[in-house]
Parts: sequence; C-alpha cells; structure tokens
Amino acid sequence: MDAGLSELLTRLKRPLGYLMGGIYVIAGIMHFVAPESYVQIIPPYLPAPMALVYLSGVAEVALGLGMFHPRTRPYAAWGLIALLVAVFPANVYMATSGVVIEGASAPIRDPSPLARWGRLPMQVVLIAWAWWYTEPMDQT
Repeated sequence: MDAGLSELLTRLKRPLGYLMGGIYVIAGIMHFVAPESYVQIIPPYLPAPMALVYLSGVAEVALGLGMFHPRTRPYAAWGLIALLVAVFPANVYMATSGVVIEGASAPIRDPSPLARWGRLPMQVVLIAWAWWYTEPMDQT
C-alpha cells in the first residue's frame, strides 16, 4: 500500500470509528421509533419478528456505543460483524420478496431493484469496515 494512503487511513481510522458508532446508535434507535417498518422485512420463517426488531435495535445501540471507547471498540467491532451476519437474511428477504414497507417514506417504502440488491454487497463493505476495528488501535 502506498505510504501516503496508509498514513491517511491511519489518521481517519479514529474519526471513522466514531462515525460508525454514531450510525449504529441512530439505526438502533430507529428500531424503537418505527419498529413496524423493520418487522416487515423479517423473513416469515423467523419467529417473534417484533422481538427480533427490538433485540437488534438494542444490539445496534450497545455496539455502536462500544465503538466510542478504545477498550470496548474491538469487542464492539466483533459484535457488529456478528450482527451484520445475523441480519443478512432480512436483506436477502427484502431483495427477493419485493416487500413494500408500509408506513415508510417513498424511497424506503418500495426501493428500486438496484437498491434492494445493493444492500447485499453493502453488508460485505460494512463487515470489512467493522473488521478494521477488531484489533486495538495504537494511540487511542
């Protein structure tokens, strides 16, 4: 890797970790603000969809907050990886079922096929982003 790029990534790692944490905290809170929207994308073969929505919301908030402290950051990152793997079936279901999310705003209610299928490789990007934090950072 180019030395300049490596230096830039090193400088950005901490702020990007805080950004990641904030994104997950907000996403987790949304599970409690609009749980019905999330219930609609849970595959029908999974039990207790509302409980799963709340559980994943709690996990997102807790793990997002864990990204803010150097001692908990690696554990939170591993937890986020596990969470992203766990919610992958909901993204597959959303891509393959053509579900329309009642009560959501227009772009979210019925996303384009590109947006539906784009969520799947985005999970890989999010997992890679979290993986970057699985080792303690120097000078945290």
